[in-house]
Amino acid sequence: MTFIKVTEQPSLYSNLEKKSVLEILSEINNEDQKVALAVQKTIPEIEKLVTGIVERMKRGGRLFYIGAGTSGRLGVLDASEIPPTYGMPNTYVIGLIAGGDSALRNPVEAAEDNYDMAWEELMEYKINQNDTLVGIAASGTTPYVIGALRKAREKGILTGAISCNPDSPVAAEAEIKIEPIVGPEYVTGSTRMKSGTAQKLVLNMITSATMIKLGRVKGNRMVNMQLTNQKLVDRGTRMLVDELSLSYEQAKNLLLLHGNVKTSIEAYRDQQF
Repeated sequence: MTFIKVTEQPSLYSNLEKKSVLEILSEINNEDQKVALAVQKTIPEIEKLVTGIVERMKRGGRLFYIGAGTSGRLGVLDASEIPPTYGMPNTYVIGLIAGGDSALRNPVEAAEDNYDMAWEELMEYKINQNDTLVGIAASGTTPYVIGALRKAREKGILTGAISCNPDSPVAAEAEIKIEPIVGPEYVTGSTRMKSGTAQKLVLNMITSATMIKLGRVKGNRMVNMQLTNQKLVDRGTRMLVDELSLSYEQAKNLLLLHGNVKTSIEAYRDQQF
């Protein structure tokens, strides 16, 4: 089967530099509206992946993301938001980017072309069959991702791939293939645009659904969030006001005493019996 890089196809728009700002913004928005529909088509595959992740995390497993460039940055971003949002230690969802943390701000030359690097980094974490590895690559051709997925699958580790080209080399290495095909980018080949948006949506879905199924949400609220600023303290306090019918001041004192909403609710109810 011939592999076609849809992400590198010419833009559907031309002479961009001659357009008004309003035209540019309207056309970008028009393209962005295609992204959610493309992601929608991949929900069955995302469901399989989340189900596998949850099963493994209940056994103490972890979720690893690997990627390069924009894809790698999105994986690191998603992983970094799990501790403050859901109160999970930062050892449960781990994002690795080709070139290391310095690549989050500055490109690291040729790091993504190293076939062995990601697996070597994963071995430092002692990745095993309780874990899940998800490779993120808009083009679907990144050697850094391909090498690690191939090795992980050989070791019996659950693997997933997120790519925006159909039947990509990255997808071929993964057990579960998530391919939101968003079409050519507004600026030809600029995969930080629609492809990046699609990847961010998929990552949000993966970790949000996983955390919900692991009991990190009650009703529709982030009851395990970390109280890292006044906004979050206020949010948690109002959750307790609603849940326990306390005054704002009582709720805030209870929250600050116990450190998060879930523990505060459990402690308060235990005192009532």
